[in-house]
Amino acid sequence: KSGFSIVTYTGNGSSAQSIGHGLSSGAPEFIIVKNRSQADSWAVYHQATGNASHLLLDGTAGVSTGSAYWNSFTPSSTIFKVGTDHKMNANTEKYVAYCWSGVKGYSKFGKYIGNGNTDGAFIYTGFKPSWIVFKANRVTNWYHHDSARNPANPVTIGIDLNSSGVEYNGGVYVGNGLDFVSNGFKIRQGTGLGYNYTGEEIYYMAFAKQSFLGDGTNPGTAR
Repeated sequence: KSGFSIVTYTGNGSSAQSIGHGLSSGAPEFIIVKNRSQADSWAVYHQATGNASHLLLDGTAGVSTGSAYWNSFTPSSTIFKVGTDHKMNANTEKYVAYCWSGVKGYSKFGKYIGNGNTDGAFIYTGFKPSWIVFKANRVTNWYHHDSARNPANPVTIGIDLNSSGVEYNGGVYVGNGLDFVSNGFKIRQGTGLGYNYTGEEIYYMAFAKQSFLGDGTNPGTAR
Protein backbone atom coordinates (compact mmCIF):
# COMPACT_ATOMS: atom_id res chain seq x y z
CA LYS A 1 0.00 0.00 0.00
CA SER A 2 2.98 2.34 0.37
CA GLY A 3 3.80 1.96 -3.34
CA PHE A 4 7.32 0.67 -2.81
CA SER A 5 9.14 -2.52 -3.75
CA ILE A 6 12.69 -3.83 -3.87
CA VAL A 7 13.59 -6.44 -6.47
CA THR A 8 16.79 -8.15 -7.57
CA TYR A 9 17.67 -9.62 -10.93
CA THR A 10 20.57 -11.01 -12.97
CA GLY A 11 21.62 -9.27 -16.15
CA ASN A 12 21.57 -11.13 -19.45
CA GLY A 13 23.38 -8.60 -21.67
CA SER A 14 20.55 -8.40 -24.18
CA SER A 15 18.04 -5.65 -24.84
CA ALA A 16 14.49 -5.63 -23.53
CA GLN A 17 14.93 -7.87 -20.50
CA SER A 18 11.66 -7.70 -18.54
CA ILE A 19 11.78 -7.31 -14.77
CA GLY A 20 8.76 -7.90 -12.53
CA HIS A 21 8.49 -5.00 -10.07
CA GLY A 22 5.96 -6.54 -7.67
CA LEU A 23 3.99 -3.35 -7.05
CA SER A 24 0.27 -3.74 -6.47
CA SER A 25 -0.31 0.04 -6.41
CA GLY A 26 0.39 0.62 -10.11
CA ALA A 27 3.20 1.06 -12.60
CA PRO A 28 6.48 2.44 -11.21
CA GLU A 29 6.92 6.19 -11.57
CA PHE A 30 10.40 6.31 -10.07
CA ILE A 31 13.04 3.54 -10.26
CA ILE A 32 16.63 3.40 -9.04
CA VAL A 33 18.86 0.56 -10.29
CA LYS A 34 22.30 -0.34 -8.91
CA ASN A 35 24.76 -2.89 -10.26
CA ARG A 36 25.75 -4.94 -7.20
CA SER A 37 28.65 -6.59 -9.00
CA GLN A 38 30.49 -3.47 -10.22
CA ALA A 39 31.20 0.10 -9.15
CA ASP A 40 28.66 1.53 -11.61
CA SER A 41 26.57 4.66 -11.11
CA TRP A 42 22.99 4.53 -9.84
CA ALA A 43 20.59 4.75 -12.80
CA VAL A 44 17.30 6.61 -12.30
CA TYR A 45 13.98 6.45 -14.15
CA HIS A 46 11.47 9.24 -13.49
CA GLN A 47 8.10 9.12 -15.20
CA ALA A 48 8.33 12.86 -15.95
CA THR A 49 11.46 12.45 -18.10
CA GLY A 50 10.03 9.61 -20.20
CA ASN A 51 11.10 6.08 -21.08
CA ALA A 52 13.99 7.09 -23.37
CA SER A 53 15.71 9.18 -20.71
CA HIS A 54 17.63 8.67 -17.50
CA LEU A 55 19.36 10.45 -14.65
CA LEU A 56 22.26 9.34 -12.45
CA LEU A 57 21.68 9.54 -8.71
CA ASP A 58 25.36 9.89 -7.84
CA GLY A 59 26.00 12.53 -10.52
CA THR A 60 25.02 16.11 -11.32
CA ALA A 61 24.19 15.88 -15.04
CA GLY A 62 20.77 16.67 -16.41
CA VAL A 63 18.60 14.25 -18.35
CA SER A 64 20.34 12.03 -20.90
CA THR A 65 18.54 10.16 -23.65
CA GLY A 66 19.00 6.71 -25.15
CA SER A 67 17.25 3.34 -25.17
CA ALA A 68 20.12 1.43 -23.52
CA TYR A 69 18.75 2.15 -20.05
CA TRP A 70 14.97 1.50 -20.05
CA ASN A 71 14.68 0.14 -23.59
CA SER A 72 12.25 2.99 -24.41
CA PHE A 73 9.57 1.04 -22.54
CA THR A 74 7.15 2.73 -20.17
CA PRO A 75 6.76 0.55 -17.05
CA SER A 76 3.48 -1.35 -16.90
CA SER A 77 1.42 -2.57 -13.98
CA THR A 78 3.62 -5.69 -13.81
CA ILE A 79 7.05 -5.06 -15.39
CA PHE A 80 9.74 -2.59 -16.37
CA LYS A 81 12.43 -3.27 -18.96
CA VAL A 82 16.17 -2.71 -19.08
CA GLY A 83 18.37 -2.24 -22.13
CA THR A 84 22.00 -3.12 -22.69
CA ASP A 85 23.82 -0.49 -20.64
CA HIS A 86 26.28 -1.99 -18.15
CA LYS A 87 24.62 -0.14 -15.26
CA MET A 88 21.39 -1.98 -16.03
CA ASN A 89 21.97 -5.32 -17.68
CA ALA A 90 25.49 -6.74 -18.04
CA ASN A 91 25.55 -10.47 -18.59
CA THR A 92 25.55 -12.54 -15.34
CA GLU A 93 25.97 -9.47 -13.10
CA LYS A 94 23.67 -8.86 -10.14
CA TYR A 95 21.33 -5.87 -9.77
CA VAL A 96 18.92 -4.37 -7.26
CA ALA A 97 16.03 -2.09 -8.21
CA TYR A 98 14.06 0.19 -5.90
CA CYS A 99 10.62 0.96 -7.36
CA TRP A 100 7.96 3.48 -6.36
CA SER A 101 4.50 4.30 -7.62
CA GLY A 102 2.57 7.32 -6.42
CA VAL A 103 -0.06 6.73 -3.73
CA LYS A 104 -2.83 9.29 -3.34
CA GLY A 105 -2.35 11.28 -0.16
CA TYR A 106 1.07 9.79 0.52
CA SER A 107 3.60 10.10 -2.33
CA LYS A 108 3.99 11.91 -5.63
CA PHE A 109 6.56 12.00 -8.45
CA GLY A 110 6.31 14.87 -10.87
CA LYS A 111 7.86 17.98 -12.39
CA TYR A 112 7.33 21.72 -12.56
CA ILE A 113 8.95 24.69 -14.33
CA GLY A 114 11.18 27.07 -12.37
CA ASN A 115 10.58 30.83 -12.59
CA GLY A 116 13.70 32.19 -10.87
CA ASN A 117 11.54 34.24 -8.48
CA THR A 118 11.17 34.23 -4.70
CA ASP A 119 7.45 33.94 -5.44
CA GLY A 120 8.11 30.55 -6.96
CA ALA A 121 5.84 27.80 -8.17
CA PHE A 122 3.27 26.12 -5.97
CA ILE A 123 3.19 22.36 -6.52
CA TYR A 124 0.08 20.48 -5.51
CA THR A 125 0.70 17.04 -4.02
CA GLY A 126 -2.52 16.42 -2.11
CA PHE A 127 -0.65 16.10 1.20
CA LYS A 128 1.79 18.00 3.40
CA PRO A 129 5.26 16.81 2.41
CA SER A 130 7.72 15.55 4.96
CA TRP A 131 10.54 14.60 2.58
CA ILE A 132 11.33 15.99 -0.89
CA VAL A 133 14.15 15.47 -3.38
CA PHE A 134 14.69 17.82 -6.35
CA LYS A 135 16.74 17.40 -9.54
CA ALA A 136 16.85 19.96 -12.34
CA ASN A 137 17.42 19.16 -15.99
CA ARG A 138 20.87 20.74 -15.92
CA VAL A 139 24.11 20.32 -13.96
CA THR A 140 22.89 20.46 -10.35
CA ASN A 141 22.98 18.38 -7.21
CA TRP A 142 20.12 16.24 -5.96
CA TYR A 143 18.71 18.59 -3.29
CA HIS A 144 16.98 17.01 -0.33
CA HIS A 145 14.84 18.65 2.37
CA ASP A 146 12.77 17.20 5.21
CA SER A 147 10.54 18.24 8.09
CA ALA A 148 12.50 16.35 10.75
CA ARG A 149 15.52 18.64 10.55
CA ASN A 150 13.41 21.67 9.61
CA PRO A 151 9.98 21.38 11.28
CA ALA A 152 8.95 25.01 10.62
CA ASN A 153 8.74 27.05 7.40
CA PRO A 154 10.70 28.18 5.55
CA VAL A 155 12.51 24.91 4.98
CA THR A 156 16.14 25.95 4.49
CA ILE A 157 18.19 23.05 5.85
CA GLY A 158 19.37 20.77 3.07
CA ILE A 159 21.73 18.00 2.17
CA ASP A 160 22.65 16.69 -1.30
CA LEU A 161 22.12 13.01 -2.05
CA ASN A 162 24.96 12.87 -4.58
CA SER A 163 27.50 14.66 -2.40
CA SER A 164 29.67 13.83 0.60
CA GLY A 165 29.34 17.44 1.77
CA VAL A 166 27.89 18.48 5.12
CA GLU A 167 24.34 19.76 5.44
CA TYR A 168 23.73 23.45 4.82
CA ASN A 169 21.25 26.01 6.13
CA GLY A 170 20.27 28.92 3.92
CA GLY A 171 23.01 31.02 2.41
CA VAL A 172 24.10 30.60 -1.18
CA TYR A 173 22.84 27.03 -1.35
CA VAL A 174 19.19 27.37 -0.49
CA GLY A 175 18.41 31.06 0.18
CA ASN A 176 14.76 31.45 1.14
CA GLY A 177 14.12 27.74 0.68
CA LEU A 178 10.57 26.48 0.37
CA ASP A 179 7.42 26.03 2.41
CA PHE A 180 5.77 22.71 3.23
CA VAL A 181 2.02 23.39 3.20
CA SER A 182 -1.05 21.25 3.82
CA ASN A 183 -1.56 20.24 0.19
CA GLY A 184 1.86 20.63 -1.40
CA PHE A 185 4.93 22.85 -1.37
CA LYS A 186 5.77 26.41 -2.38
CA ILE A 187 9.16 27.46 -3.77
CA ARG A 188 10.63 30.56 -2.09
CA GLN A 189 14.16 30.41 -3.48
CA GLY A 190 14.88 32.93 -6.24
CA THR A 191 17.24 32.71 -9.21
CA GLY A 192 19.74 29.92 -8.90
CA LEU A 193 19.81 26.58 -7.13
CA GLY A 194 18.55 23.44 -8.73
CA TYR A 195 14.88 23.79 -7.98
CA ASN A 196 14.02 27.20 -9.38
CA TYR A 197 16.10 28.02 -12.44
CA THR A 198 14.04 30.11 -14.84
CA GLY A 199 12.32 28.01 -17.50
CA GLU A 200 13.97 24.80 -16.30
CA GLU A 201 12.19 21.50 -15.73
CA ILE A 202 12.64 20.33 -12.14
CA TYR A 203 11.82 16.76 -11.20
CA TYR A 204 10.82 15.82 -7.68
CA MET A 205 9.80 12.98 -5.41
CA ALA A 206 7.74 13.85 -2.33
CA PHE A 207 6.37 11.88 0.60
CA ALA A 208 3.98 12.67 3.42
CA LYS A 209 5.05 11.83 6.96
CA GLN A 210 1.94 9.74 7.36
CA SER A 211 -1.30 9.53 5.47
CA PHE A 212 -4.55 7.62 5.86
CA LEU A 213 -6.50 6.83 2.72
CA GLY A 214 -10.21 7.36 2.32
CA ASP A 215 -10.90 3.67 2.96
CA GLY A 216 -9.35 3.92 6.42
CA THR A 217 -6.14 2.11 5.55
CA ASN A 218 -2.68 3.44 6.23
CA PRO A 219 -0.26 3.23 3.28
CA GLY A 220 2.76 3.76 5.47
CA THR A 221 4.99 6.11 7.36
CA ALA A 222 7.97 7.96 5.89
CA ARG A 223 11.03 7.63 8.10
